[in-house]
Amino acid sequence: MAKKATKSRKRAKRSNRSKPYWSQRVTERSNALDLERNVFTHNDPKIIAASLKHSAERSKRRKSGPFRSAMSMLTFYINRAGRSLPVSRRKILNRAKDELRRQFGQE
Repeated sequence: MAKKATKSRKRAKRSNRSKPYWSQRVTERSNALDLERNVFTHNDPKIIAASLKHSAERSKRRKSGPFRSAMSMLTFYINRAGRSLPVSRRKILNRAKDELRRQFGQE
């Protein structure tokens, strides 16, 4: 006796998304910060923090202070990556948070 396949089992995989995720749009075209291209791919937390600090201080469109804007963008990136972010990358980005605090004197 063969089981009937239900609709929930027949869900098709989305292999090619024609529309980018909203979070990608925020990272690329944030109304708060003009980020350096590929800022989150650097392996040195100091470089990531310095770039975010520079972007936050230079921006005239941010709604909160430079420290808060920079930290928010970094946290946003980490949260949106979710489980797909490798542990080694997450460690670097969390160290960048600590470095950002140091650079802004928020220790």
